[in-house]
Amino acid sequence: MDLEELKTIIALLKEQELTEITISQGEDRITVRQPLGSAIREDRSGVGGGFSSGAVDDGQLVRAPLVGTFYRRRAPDEPPLVEPGDRIHAGDVLCIVEAMKVMNEVAAERSGILRSVLVDDGAAVEFGEPLFRLEAA
Repeated sequence: MDLEELKTIIALLKEQELTEITISQGEDRITVRQPLGSAIREDRSGVGGGFSSGAVDDGQLVRAPLVGTFYRRRAPDEPPLVEPGDRIHAGDVLCIVEAMKVMNEVAAERSGILRSVLVDDGAAVEFGEPLFRLEAA
């Protein structure tokens, strides 16, 4: 499944006002969920062509926009994209969430200072799970 197919699934979820959708192709399976009354938003900033960070609670929590595997680096031999104490700008890529062998960049929706990383590198994450804590700059 490529990024365009994933975007189509997310659009279908929003269009049909569903809270969850599961798609299977062979042995591959992806589930996309959203809490009742929320919206999944795509990043249209042009930064990395990735997804926006989804819901942000009180401007502090950056949440997973989809189910997948959380990675702090673009590649195993590269440094983390962000570290606690870093100044983050809206559109900055914070992490990668891999879903169905597609690497989805998660970008910040607002600026701030990264206070903590809430998920271990390589951990499975659920839709809406807190990934980072930001503090307003």
